[in-house]
Amino acid sequence: MPETIRELITTDTGTEGSKLIVKTIYDTLWDAVEKAKISRELAAIYFGPKDIPGSSIDVDLVTADSMAVSLVSEGAPFIIRTEEYTSFNMKPKKYGVAPKITREMIEDGKFPLLEHNIKTAGKEIAENETALIISNALDSAANTVSGSSAITIANITRAMQYLEDNDYEATDFLFGPEIANDMRNIDTFVEADKLGSREMLEKGYLGTIYGMRCWKISGSLITSSYAYVIDRNQAFVIAEKRPVTIEGYDDVLHDMSGAVISQRIACSALRTKAIAKITT
Repeated sequence: MPETIRELITTDTGTEGSKLIVKTIYDTLWDAVEKAKISRELAAIYFGPKDIPGSSIDVDLVTADSMAVSLVSEGAPFIIRTEEYTSFNMKPKKYGVAPKITREMIEDGKFPLLEHNIKTAGKEIAENETALIISNALDSAANTVSGSSAITIANITRAMQYLEDNDYEATDFLFGPEIANDMRNIDTFVEADKLGSREMLEKGYLGTIYGMRCWKISGSLITSSYAYVIDRNQAFVIAEKRPVTIEGYDDVLHDMSGAVISQRIACSALRTKAIAKITT
């Protein structure tokens, strides 16, 4: 029996018919949420593929104050001193994913499904990079400030002092949603005449606090109650042996098409005293 307008629009109970619901909902494919991530501009050093001749790279650091100047008496010999160095090795690891879709889905789908999967995979790769920066670098902070149930101005300034005590400068302040909420309730940071920017605590780059640039990171990427004060010139390093790479392929035997999205990367703290962690 041919379908009637009633069957398409309503059922016997007076509610919408399932055929119309399916057609209405699935005509639009919504992208995943774009998450606030840690920008590479905050890395003190970035090593690209050309900087990494083998499978790993040694990062050499000058030891602070290792060449001290001494008082020399008249006629006495100068004390011979040279810089001292420390070194650590970074070996990029491979991360990736391989979406694979049947040829029928590609042919019959309302959306460019493979292309959309590749786009989503790219977002996931970027989010993984932020997670590596936090877990392998920022969480290695030499100093931690333990706050109470909410962050305070004293917590922030103490974290800054930890850096300054070791001759670093606090350039950037990174935090999760819970810390952002605490700060929204501190009058000092939301009064326009003290803030200097009405973009404070919106998204991405938020303005400045005590000269530090402020960045709110998505709650799924950072522990919501954590914050980090860093000296971007000394805090962490990124070594990327393989930039994000997309390679398409066809599985003729199974009549499927797919792509491999991969990256070889490592993140590490450069100088742990250039990072201070705040927990609440």
